[in-house]
Amino acid sequence: MQFPFKRLTPLMLLSLVAACSPSAPEDAAELLSVQVQTLQTEDAALHVVLPGRAVAAHEAEVRPQVDGIVARRLFEEGSQVQAGQPLYQLDDITLRAGRDEAKARLNHAYATCGAAREEARRLAQLADSQLVSLQDKDRSAAAYQRAEADIQMAMASLQTAKVALDHARIAAPISGRVGRSNVTEGALVTSHQPEALTTVRGLDPIYVDLSQSAAEWLQLSRDIADGRLRDNRQLPVDIQLEDGSRLQHTGSLQFSDVSVDPATGTYALRVRVANPDGVLLPGMYVSASLGAGVRRDALLVPMQAVSRDASGKTHVMVVDGEGTVANRPVQLGRALGERWLVEQGLSAGERVVVQGQHKLQTGSRISPVEWSGHAQGTTDTASSTREG
Repeated sequence: MQFPFKRLTPLMLLSLVAACSPSAPEDAAELLSVQVQTLQTEDAALHVVLPGRAVAAHEAEVRPQVDGIVARRLFEEGSQVQAGQPLYQLDDITLRAGRDEAKARLNHAYATCGAAREEARRLAQLADSQLVSLQDKDRSAAAYQRAEADIQMAMASLQTAKVALDHARIAAPISGRVGRSNVTEGALVTSHQPEALTTVRGLDPIYVDLSQSAAEWLQLSRDIADGRLRDNRQLPVDIQLEDGSRLQHTGSLQFSDVSVDPATGTYALRVRVANPDGVLLPGMYVSASLGAGVRRDALLVPMQAVSRDASGKTHVMVVDGEGTVANRPVQLGRALGERWLVEQGLSAGERVVVQGQHKLQTGSRISPVEWSGHAQGTTDTASSTREG
């Protein structure tokens, strides 16, 4: 039986030929869609993260200035106290008796001086009438002068007794947070004893003492002097607590030391931080993020766009104007948040593959889609952390 080819129309023949022909090349619309980012220059604020410890801005050890027995403790341990607020009361019976005795001696001196004054005046008149000798006149005048000196001595003794009595009530020398008491009621304390009764520390504001490598400081100074960086060391300092949380209040750099520790090769920095809530306590370990300059016209590439080969070298996938991918070695600098600072290998305007690069190889053609995972034109923070 013969197939009736003669009955096929020209349109049907064309359809059969098309069905038996090989598939046409992929259309451009069917290319793999890959997210890319177009690199742009921006100013990047560089910071250095240094370890440090909190230090009280003011600290005063409370010691007795007179001998005595502690009668009462007048404060609650750990509370906030004001300068001049009484902290301890010593047994002052003996001191009150000493004050009263000094008062009596002063009154006696006044009485003696009055009698000596009248005696000197009377003998002076008699001497003028030549009824007594000049020797008696001079003797009475000297007695009057001694009586006046006795008044001055008695007044000084009374003042000393009053001061000693005032010191029986031991007051806070500064305002701040008072620590634990090292003595209890009934304890004997002496003036100038080595052990402090307690310690008062000023915690608002509080200091954070840091240390930085002298080599890092030299490099930063050179970069700023050469114009590679713009100085931003006076920016607010962010403080991170030991549990990883960030302190609500920022600090300010107070000073940098003028000498380098020969044992460690570091120099000291001090940051002043507001601490109204008392979150920072003396001795607490923290880390501080300080300004380390601003890099002008920096190129930043997302971290997920960077890959490393077996030798540890870094690479990115770059897309040209025709959508062809090429593998490009790059040299990276510091980490800036979720991006790397590019030192060499890329230029502004180039497009790098951000997502999907594991599916690509050199020469692959893609349909690039601009990545919106990071807003352009923002300033990141480059952090360099050093263990202390």
